[in-house]
Amino acid sequence: MARGISRRRFIRISGAAAGLALGAPACASTSEADLTVWHGTLLGAVATMTIHHRHRDQAERLILMACAEARRLERLFSLYIEDSDLVRLNRSGILVNPAPEFVELLQASLGYAELTGGMFDPTVQPLWELYANHFAKVDPDPAGPDQLSVEAVLARVGYHRLLVSRDRIVAPKGVALTLNGIAQGYITDRVVNLLRSQGIAHSLVDMGEIRAIGAHPDGRPWEVGIADPDSSARTQSELPIVDRAVSTSGAYGFRFDAAGRFNHLFNPVLGTCGHLYQSVTTVAETATAADALSTAFSLMDRSRIRTLMSRARIERTHLIDAAGVAVDILA
Repeated sequence: MARGISRRRFIRISGAAAGLALGAPACASTSEADLTVWHGTLLGAVATMTIHHRHRDQAERLILMACAEARRLERLFSLYIEDSDLVRLNRSGILVNPAPEFVELLQASLGYAELTGGMFDPTVQPLWELYANHFAKVDPDPAGPDQLSVEAVLARVGYHRLLVSRDRIVAPKGVALTLNGIAQGYITDRVVNLLRSQGIAHSLVDMGEIRAIGAHPDGRPWEVGIADPDSSARTQSELPIVDRAVSTSGAYGFRFDAAGRFNHLFNPVLGTCGHLYQSVTTVAETATAADALSTAFSLMDRSRIRTLMSRARIERTHLIDAAGVAVDILA
C-alpha cells in the first residue's frame, strides 16, 4: 500500500485478456466474450480486475463497487493518508472503537506473527524509518545504520507489545505499525467476497496480490506469470490457478540504497534485510495468507518454509534464489 513503492509490482497477469497491458489508462474498460477488463489505480499502484458477466453495464457497476470498497479500506490501513486509522494509531498509541476490519486484520497479523515465530511482524515500521532516515542523509554510510542504532530500534519492535480487542487497540510508546505486508491481500479478499456476493463465478482481481474466482470462463486455469527478477518485462515462469490467490515478495521491490544491500524485507529479530531469495511467490486459498507468508518466507530457509507450509495453508511456494535458480515447494 506504499505510494510510489512498487513492492510487489512484479507479478504479471498473462491470462486475463489478450493484448491488454497493465499500463492502460485509469478506468478504461473493454469487453470481449463477456469479459470486462478494468485497469486503474488503487492502493497507490496499478490495479486490474477482469469480470465475467453477460452484461457489461452490470460488470462495470460491480467494478465501481469494488473500487469504492478498496478505497474505503485503504483509508483504514494506509500509512500515507494523514487521517487513516493506522496513522492515528501510530500517532497517539491508541485507537478507541476501531473499525471491525481494522481489528480483523490486526488479529490476522498477530496470528501470522505467532505462526512464523515473529518473522512476520506488523511492528517493523521503526526499522523502515531508521533505514529511510539513514539513507536520506547527505553522503550516508553505505554500510547502513550502526549496530547501536539498530539495537535501539529493535527494542521498540515486537508484535507481543500490541493489545488488540474489539473496543480498543493499544500500541505502547515508541511502537509503530505497518500493514504493508498484509493489507493488500486482505483488501483483495474483501473485494473477491463482494464480487462473489453479487453472483460472480469467474473473475481475476489484481490489487498488488492476485486472487481468482473460479477458473477462466473457457474452463482453463488463469495463468499468473512470475516476472524475471532481472527484468520485469520478462516472465520467469507461469502458475496456473483456479480459485486461489498468489503473492510475490522480493528484495528488489524496494531498495534504500543504490547498491541494493538494504531493502524493505526486515528481519524483526535481527533488524537486518532479507537476501536469501530474489523473490518468493506463494499460492494459497486467500490473498491475506499468501501476502503475509510471502513476506515471512523471504526470511526463512527452505527447510523451515517446507515445515510451515501446511500449517500456514500455503499450497505452493515458488522461490528464485540468490543465484537466480527457481525452486518449487509443494505442501
